[in-house]
This record gives sequence, C-alpha cells and structure tokens, in this order.
Amino acid sequence: MQLISARGLSVRHGAQIALSSVDFAISKGEIVTVVGPNGSGKSTLLKALIGLEHAAEGQVTHAPGLSIGYVPQRLHMDARLPMSVRRFLSLPHRVPDTEAEAALRRVAVPGIGSRPMSALSGGQFQRVLLARALLAKPEILILDEPTQGLDQPGVAAFYRLIEEVRAETGVAVLMVSHDLHVVMSATDRVICLNGHVCCEGAPRVVSEAPEYRALFGLGTGGALALYRHVHDHDHDHDHDHDHEHGHANHHPHHHHHEGADA
Repeated sequence: MQLISARGLSVRHGAQIALSSVDFAISKGEIVTVVGPNGSGKSTLLKALIGLEHAAEGQVTHAPGLSIGYVPQRLHMDARLPMSVRRFLSLPHRVPDTEAEAALRRVAVPGIGSRPMSALSGGQFQRVLLARALLAKPEILILDEPTQGLDQPGVAAFYRLIEEVRAETGVAVLMVSHDLHVVMSATDRVICLNGHVCCEGAPRVVSEAPEYRALFGLGTGGALALYRHVHDHDHDHDHDHDHEHGHANHHPHHHHHEGADA
C-alpha cells in the first residue's frame, strides 16, 4: 500500500524552480533514501510531501489517516533557555512518563530525561528527536539529514537503530542523506535528486570487500552501503554541472572521512 505519492510535483521559490516534475511513491514498510548535491531540492521534496511546501504543479496524495513522524535537521537549542529532554518529548502534546522513558530506552539513551537538550552530544540529540517522532506511533518516519555532523561510527549506529525500529514496528522510512554516495545499507531504494529525479536504484552493500575497508571504517557493522549512479538522460549543463562533477570524480577511497567532516 502506498503511504505517500506524488505525481508531476513542481515547487517554485519565487522565480526559481526548486523541483520539477517529480514522481514519487513510498509503500508500507519501505526504506527510501534521497541523495543529491546541496541545493538539489531534497528538503523541499520532504516538506512538499508533508504539506509544509506548496506545490506549484502536480499533486501529493496521503493514505487516509496517515500518521507521520518527522525528524528535522538538527535543531539549534538556545542554552540560555534550558529545556529538559523530558519536557521536549512532551511538545506539543504531553506524554506520560512511562511512554517517554520507553521511547528513550528504545533509541538507546535511557535515563537522560532530566538533562538539558543543549547539553546533549550530536548523537544523543538526534536520538531524542527520533524518540519524539516515534511517540506519535507513525506509519512513516521522515528524516531530514539526521546524521549530518556525526562521525562515521555514529552514522552507522544511527542507521542500525533505524533498521531495528523498522524491523520491530514495520514503519516506513523516508530519509534525506547529505552524502551522495554512502547510504544506509537497509535502504530498499535510493533516489538521486537534482531539481528532478536523476536516477534511482538499490544500494550495493560492499562493507566486507577489503578495498572498501578504509571507506567504511571500523565498527560500522554493515550499516553503510554505496550507491552507484546510473543516469539514463542528459543534463542541462548549467543546472547540473556541480552534480556531474561530483559523480565524475568519485573514487571510493576518497570518502573515508565522509562522516567526520560532513
């Protein structure tokens, strides 16, 4: 069953076309990762799919009564306005202590409810955002660059967590990645976006191959995979130069710092 679908979706920001004629669908229990260079419309697509962006053309359809858990890009919490993890989990709707603690335990950060959000590490912060999204018992999790700023072991641990949650609950996952080439290995389908859908396909799990050990690092436990881009159309050179440049110069061994310097 399709949870969210889009047909001919176009979004404009003023005179600029942010997305053009995008067809998209995600089904129950599926994990879909969207990749693309900066400014390619990845966040715009997510926002359009959940109704935070207005479609200039085309339409977006949700399954009836669809429950969405949204994990935004890292929020900036003002340290001068301390908010505890527990209070954050009750925004905008109060949840019982037992549910809040169960959610924190599920994302492997139990017992941190009394800590200020501003004092958390990057990995803890993202897990709290995920816990808050899971409290809505969503049919689909939508995550906008959830691992940006984490090192590679941190990225791998977060991906394993998402995979566990999907296995336990059957939730679908739509994730935007800040990395063009390295994605979550449990991804069923990768969509490469650059204002339009460039290509899509399955990732290739290569973490056990000796030549990729440097790329995937130690302790990643098979959580990461490569996505090989296969474009079946020509690009407009002015619009897509940076994207093509990134693909043409990709070499696996150049990416062993991906997680650390993202």
